[in-house]
Amino acid sequence: MQSIFISGAAQGIGAATAQLFYQQGYKVGIYDINVVQAQQLAQQLGPHAKAGLLDVSNAQHWENALAEFSTWAGELNILVNNAGILYSGPFEETELSAHLKTVDINIKGVLTGCYLALPYLRQASFARVINLSSASAIYGQPDLVSYAASKFAVRGLTEGLDIEWQKYGIRVFDIMPLFVQTNMVKNMNAGSIHNMGVHLRATDVARQILHTVQLKDTPFTVTHHTVGLKAKVLMTLSNVSPQFVNRMSNLWISKK
Repeated sequence: MQSIFISGAAQGIGAATAQLFYQQGYKVGIYDINVVQAQQLAQQLGPHAKAGLLDVSNAQHWENALAEFSTWAGELNILVNNAGILYSGPFEETELSAHLKTVDINIKGVLTGCYLALPYLRQASFARVINLSSASAIYGQPDLVSYAASKFAVRGLTEGLDIEWQKYGIRVFDIMPLFVQTNMVKNMNAGSIHNMGVHLRATDVARQILHTVQLKDTPFTVTHHTVGLKAKVLMTLSNVSPQFVNRMSNLWISKK
């Protein structure tokens, strides 16, 4: 029985992913800063689910959680770096502390998770890393500047590690959804969410994660995986359009 460790798994995309993989017969690690809610979900799922405390900005938390889960599960096959936060609104009107917290969780949290999970992943018979990026990493988004920047960092980290860790037989992928119906997007102050809408569900992202994990490793297996038609169209246009066209398109999308 393979295992999956999910950060930020107590609710939203993380919880939907835990539920789906449990149904597929995986041992599931539900780790979150909200440990009570994580434990409740693990109890609901059954004996092959384990919950624990994880503040992804804390390296010691990562060390404790990964050691605990790997001992319990036998090996760590899949790491899902899902935990993240989002602040919206004009850059200069957002507190500096909020921008820096975004970096600590969305960038440093993913980097730390990858770094400290590697020894466990290298020992596994099958290993994958799935990082939650975003369609905001296709082109920088106004009123979501630090969030978009953090997801660009996740995108770059994913691309580099997917090549570098080929020597270990570990593929590193990212998932790039548009806005998803979770608590993260409630009361957002950004024109893009009003113009693009919120049509994806957490279960849509979870299914993409499962599909990505199950992909055969070939030279043609891509690193980035969008979720939903709109994100796919935006990604395709960004790849083929001149930069000024992409800028104008995003100016229109973000118009309030």
